[in-house]
Amino acid sequence: MAESGVPQREFAFSHKDFEEVRKLIYQHAGISLSDAKEDMVYSRLARRLRATGRKTFQEYLALIRSGDDAEWEAFVNSLTTNLTDFFREQHHFHILADFLKTRRERPITIWSSASSTGEEPYSIAMTAVEALGGFNTQVQILASDLDTNVLRKAEEGVYPLDRLGKLSEARQRQFFLRGTGDRAGMARVKPELQSMVRFFRLNLLDAIWSVRQPLDAIFCRNVMIYFDKPTQYAILKKMKPLLKPDGLLFVGHSEALYHATDLFRLRGQTVYEHAAAKGGK
Repeated sequence: MAESGVPQREFAFSHKDFEEVRKLIYQHAGISLSDAKEDMVYSRLARRLRATGRKTFQEYLALIRSGDDAEWEAFVNSLTTNLTDFFREQHHFHILADFLKTRRERPITIWSSASSTGEEPYSIAMTAVEALGGFNTQVQILASDLDTNVLRKAEEGVYPLDRLGKLSEARQRQFFLRGTGDRAGMARVKPELQSMVRFFRLNLLDAIWSVRQPLDAIFCRNVMIYFDKPTQYAILKKMKPLLKPDGLLFVGHSEALYHATDLFRLRGQTVYEHAAAKGGK
């Protein structure tokens, strides 16, 4: 422990190292790290130095620059933040339920573009089942994320019971199976719900996205805050033609699209539609 009371770092980490990390993660994933993230970056990447046996950040960053695919994946996974919950920003799911009841064409396709550990796409699926009266809804949820670690957890669909605390007992019984024995204290998403969701890795900065079909709705919540305005605009511009003319775009509670009013206009609380969806040019 240093005399100031601040723990000494195991590895030297200069501002130049931090700037290189910022440059690499921005170029690869579009994530803008503020100066305030320096300690977070050190803490998360120090684990990678230990895991790879590197003694300095210079050695570790040389490994990244060498193009090691496995370590690039671990690097990106380390620096992405995945805060999520079932039915987070609950008003969105009320809006989605009403919206789904108006859809006449089937199938319905919804994209959860930052699905993290799966709570958001499974919440979308539960909403569809409840709104449309059963599992045979012809609703498909495409669930993508940059982080392969969280995608594996999402696909497994197993959660500690305390993660289900905000769900009613009725929802827990309808959509989850409680573990027993060595799985006590855990719950698994029922296969009927799980089958409605397809998980896959996607980097929103990729030149070509694997999402093709016209979408009824896109959830892109609490991800834009990690991008600068030009990157946000470029992503929204690519999303617009994927969304049906009467489709909805859901964004996070702290996100606003004032800089993209030519693409999307506000329809409700952090819910957007095509700028020219009604009577526009």
